[in-house]
Amino acid sequence: MSLKKTHKRKKYSRAHGRKMGTAGHGARKKHRSSGNRGGKGMAGTGKRADQKKTLVLKLYGNSYFGKQGITSRGTKRDKRDRINLEQIQSNLEKYGKKTSKGWEINLENYKILGDGEVKEKLIITAKEASQSAREKVKEKGGEIIFEGKKEKEE
Repeated sequence: MSLKKTHKRKKYSRAHGRKMGTAGHGARKKHRSSGNRGGKGMAGTGKRADQKKTLVLKLYGNSYFGKQGITSRGTKRDKRDRINLEQIQSNLEKYGKKTSKGWEINLENYKILGDGEVKEKLIITAKEASQSAREKVKEKGGEIIFEGKKEKEE
């Protein structure tokens, strides 16, 4: 019966200790773990980071390098939800339900924009609407209701 070693230590782990500066890797500059690559994560992605470019592009996409520009603190992006009549018309089942009055659509947090054609009678509940959207909906006998109150007659 022969005794077999169940686990043999890797060469590198055996090469630690006194007077083993290379740990079996030849020159000392080779295999210096992250020290050779300039640290962890995004470290070393500065001016001379060609060695990391492929990694950075894979992780962060092409927008990482170059100038992104600035916006002043006073400039806020308009984040209101908007929807065109065209989208409402093509997705009537998704946005509303058919009643005896016409299509009742609830888009309380949206501004209705007038791009596209209206083919049905639409009764839309919305936050606000453009002038062209109001006219197009009114043309087909529909109306746009703003948060509980009906559209003001001009």
